[in-house]
Amino acid sequence: MPIRKPLDHLDCAVANTVDLIGDRWTLLILRDAFLGVRRFDDFRRDLDIASNVLTARLEALVAAGVLLTRSYQEHPPRHEYLLTEKGKDLFDVLLALWRWGDRWEQPDTERRLIHRDCGADTHLAAACAHCGGPLTLRNVRIEPGLEVVLEHRARREQTVR
Repeated sequence: MPIRKPLDHLDCAVANTVDLIGDRWTLLILRDAFLGVRRFDDFRRDLDIASNVLTARLEALVAAGVLLTRSYQEHPPRHEYLLTEKGKDLFDVLLALWRWGDRWEQPDTERRLIHRDCGADTHLAAACAHCGGPLTLRNVRIEPGLEVVLEHRARREQTVR
């Protein structure tokens, strides 16, 4: 992977997550893992990805605790890659990307998301963990706000007075 400036100076969960999974190959590897791909050759064949790139991304995901390896053959040694609990927690992220892509880019006409409990086609819908109400840009506040935004608001309020 090319050397990138770490984002840890931002002290932000989004920045830390992007630093780990904010690469197109990594996201596609995760997509395949959620769809049941486990073996190196299967990832490579499905994604048409260079072996060195795939190796680097898989090693990074294993090092971060998102995937774990399990041996399935001794001679020659072969491993499969399995999602950890940390990895499984990225499911919502992939569902959000899938929903956004279906709406704004290219609908995924081959795959449907079916809720096993009721059998209906569905999509990710963000909801409040407390009351169950929908989460939207208009009804969510994130605190503390970014300092640059707070400074801009303060200047704007001073000019209005």
